[in-house]
Amino acid sequence: MTSPITPDLVYHLKTTSDPTLSPDGKLMAYTLGWVDAEKLESRSRILLMDLGNGESKEFTKGEKDSAPKFSPNGHQLAFLRSDSDSHAQVWVAGVDGGEARQLTQMHKGVFDYAWSPDGLKMAVCADIDSETPDNQVGPEGVPQVTVVNRVRYRYDTIGWRGDSHYHLFVVDLESGESKQITDGDWDDTAPVWSPDGSQIAFMSGRRDDRDFLALSEVYVVSASGGEAKLLSEGIFSVGALTWSPDGRQLAVVGSDAPEGMVLWQGWLYILEEGKEPRKLTDDTVKPYLGFPSVMRPATLRWTDAGQILYLGERKGESFLIQTPSVSGPSKTLWGGSCLSTGLSFDRQPTKAVVTASFPDSAVDLYQIDLAAGQSQRLSDHNGPYIKEHPAGRLEKFAIQRAGFEIECRLLFPPEFDAAKTYPLVLDIHGGPNGAFYDSFVPAQQVLATAGYLVLAVNPRGSSTYGTDFMMAVLGDWGGEDYQDLMAAVDEVCQRPYVDQERLGVHGYSYGGYMTSWTVGHTSRFKAAVVGAPCTNLHSMYGTSDIGISFGEAQWGGNIADAADRMLERSPITYAANVDTPVLLLHGDADARCPISQSEEYFTALKRLGKEVEFVRFPGCSHLFPRMGHPKMREEYLTRTLGWFNRLLT
Repeated sequence: MTSPITPDLVYHLKTTSDPTLSPDGKLMAYTLGWVDAEKLESRSRILLMDLGNGESKEFTKGEKDSAPKFSPNGHQLAFLRSDSDSHAQVWVAGVDGGEARQLTQMHKGVFDYAWSPDGLKMAVCADIDSETPDNQVGPEGVPQVTVVNRVRYRYDTIGWRGDSHYHLFVVDLESGESKQITDGDWDDTAPVWSPDGSQIAFMSGRRDDRDFLALSEVYVVSASGGEAKLLSEGIFSVGALTWSPDGRQLAVVGSDAPEGMVLWQGWLYILEEGKEPRKLTDDTVKPYLGFPSVMRPATLRWTDAGQILYLGERKGESFLIQTPSVSGPSKTLWGGSCLSTGLSFDRQPTKAVVTASFPDSAVDLYQIDLAAGQSQRLSDHNGPYIKEHPAGRLEKFAIQRAGFEIECRLLFPPEFDAAKTYPLVLDIHGGPNGAFYDSFVPAQQVLATAGYLVLAVNPRGSSTYGTDFMMAVLGDWGGEDYQDLMAAVDEVCQRPYVDQERLGVHGYSYGGYMTSWTVGHTSRFKAAVVGAPCTNLHSMYGTSDIGISFGEAQWGGNIADAADRMLERSPITYAANVDTPVLLLHGDADARCPISQSEEYFTALKRLGKEVEFVRFPGCSHLFPRMGHPKMREEYLTRTLGWFNRLLT
């Protein structure tokens, strides 16, 4: 007997991440995460798998261990372990066993690290406290003021930054001594050693306008320290990098768009000192980058045969792609019908390991034979749960509208019967330059297995469909993207099993914006769940941690040039038109879309006599539905399902 996927899946589904292959390809280490249901706390440990027999064992027994990396000779395994202050430090242990030893003691912890080619040192990215008097602790019990001198003084999920910065250190493995090799009023991240160990390439944002634009560059510094050299002149932003085997060049994922759009659409470039950047790819593929501000950089590999290997995305699907470093077309080695994020190779490389999620299964590990392009599943941590709680079936279709093909995904309840009618929920992704993929989405599966049809549309503005498609939303929030969504709903509503009197709409972040925009422009939806929206672009400009760096590109200019346009495209402007019951869900520590956005919208709707409920999630950042306290993640799903059940069933 099977059961629906319910909001308590938070306590049952496990996560696999950070795969790393030993140089000889015989072993794989990865992070397994889960929730301790009794203590309501997230846990993670490092597992070590013998790829010869497929057997796994726990390599660590800490409460929060992650990010394993083999030493160059494969004899040691390093990983991050959180200390009593929740600061991650680098630990190292022999692969054959023995006690792990703590290598670093950084005051605010380690964000990222990399082995040197000889295995004797590590490059470490760590947070540096400002030494200004404003950050000094005063006498006990005496309030202290905080002084802000720059716009980017806080980041969602990371929290207060003030004048702190990430910088690079080189740590000696034998002595444990560390030397800081970068400094300055900027962040230095993503260290990558040159093949001979003499230099370290990294990403930084050192332009004079770094406080206002989300731009980054590639620099190279001697492993012993000194002045860093800029290598990416002509590229506005970068998101990942790797050295050529001879150490003369770098391959990077970058963007030459002035808006700094590498996270939305990047290209592969070759960098060499004294030469212009050379672009290798077009926008038929988007190299995967993840969330650089809270995640470590994506993996690129430059092989001895002159090929660059990386995860790429096309039309909401992930692929392992090979691009020649000189010239020639890219080649797809593996993939499709999934979302893949983690990637590792053996030394040659002859094999790769990826993490991948498919529409009917949560993320697990797969081994890929690079020559044959064949894959083998290595883990099935969530198989038992999915067997008892089968996922809804996914159908993909596309519509043509205003010069673009709009791709749509429709989820069906597991026991779907075409002779019956079903309520439909339109789910809207964030971004706006995000995308829905062929993957397992918990919120969508909770609704689908509860008996809802779930429509997930990638309207113009979505990434993975090319630059023109993605750029079409800039300066036009609530315009053609809204029409794309409504056209998709119109298309699905022609099907006889869709009950047009029971339509709901849900979205988070930009999806929350679009949900609140939608109910202000149509009354066809009978219930709306609005997650962490931006409802007043004018006020969000000055309160969001990316109000300037993101908002000016998206909304058409700065506060002086685009104020009227911001109000015209703000959902709160159309609050009087709302007839749909609205549920607002928002974390009160959200710095990306501040909770004041929901407060403003709630107050406007309530004063106008509309049906609205506002739920505040204590201590939760913008990413809490993915990374927050397990009880809060469950609560988000429970209240979403409950709102639709009350109004649509």
